[in-house]
Amino acid sequence: MEEYKKLLKLAAYLLEYPSEAWWQDFDAYRAAAAEIETKQAREVLAELFDYAQELGSKAYEEQYVRSFEFSPNTNLYLTTQDRTDFGKQASEMHVYKQLFLKNGFDTQNELPDYLPALLELAAALPEEKAAEVFRTMKDKLKLLRDRFIEAKLAYAFLLDVVLMQAERWEGDAA
Repeated sequence: MEEYKKLLKLAAYLLEYPSEAWWQDFDAYRAAAAEIETKQAREVLAELFDYAQELGSKAYEEQYVRSFEFSPNTNLYLTTQDRTDFGKQASEMHVYKQLFLKNGFDTQNELPDYLPALLELAAALPEEKAAEVFRTMKDKLKLLRDRFIEAKLAYAFLLDVVLMQAERWEGDAA
């Protein structure tokens, strides 16, 4: 599997709700993270896996809920970043939905602006199409990263790694 696909799948996993099934898959995902070739990405992933393990399932779940579900500034739904313009939000939601449909996927269990779902989509696509997904969400990712930093969330480092991949694609296109 190509490096970017592994990285995006791991990022999606780390941003998903830590359910019982999530914890059952933890060791396999952690082992996959250790195989990432890019040193910075591998280290960030290892630190996030260590962080989750050190907290344990109950404390990690509580931290996740506080960080992503109870905070409007750091939730993982990209169209909610501008909560004052609902017409714009609906339009952006349509764009994300079309990204899935255009690439032969649909989001039946999640809204199409859910970051882990978008990362999974990009991981399932050839590089050129994955780069298109990133072009669509890059500004929202940067805003979310800034909000993670303000909230002192370790996930800001994960978004750094994801954004580095987007920058690589931009460099390839230049």
